[in-house]
Amino acid sequence: MSRNRTAELVKLGDSRQTIATAEQDVRGRHVVDAEGEELGKVDDLLIDSEERRVRFLVVEHGGILGIGATATFIPVDAVADIADDTVRIDLTRAKVEQAPAYDPELVDDTGYYEDLYWYYGYAPFFGPSVAPPYPVPPSQR
Repeated sequence: MSRNRTAELVKLGDSRQTIATAEQDVRGRHVVDAEGEELGKVDDLLIDSEERRVRFLVVEHGGILGIGATATFIPVDAVADIADDTVRIDLTRAKVEQAPAYDPELVDDTGYYEDLYWYYGYAPFFGPSVAPPYPVPPSQR
């Protein structure tokens, strides 16, 4: 698979960028899956520094008061609905729990993001425009 460009994603909280209005900022909102089960909270947003667009939700779950919490990256393409205090995604808890694990050593690696997109069944924003109807394992690309 050829890549159109390199993905450079940064946490919104680590950038100088802001959300236009408080109503549009989903950080701190609860994330619920397609079945209405709570997965965690939106801790931050990963933004494409070149296009200034949100690409992933950083969802923290587990732990107590944020200690020992696990971060999961969920493509914004999975967002089905946003309400006052929740973000509903069109994925199940099982799908999210089996996603490629967050590894701080890989977050600057385009291949990591590509694997996440394909795992969830979405086309990467930096690659081909059509996603397969099912996730394609890296070994079969």
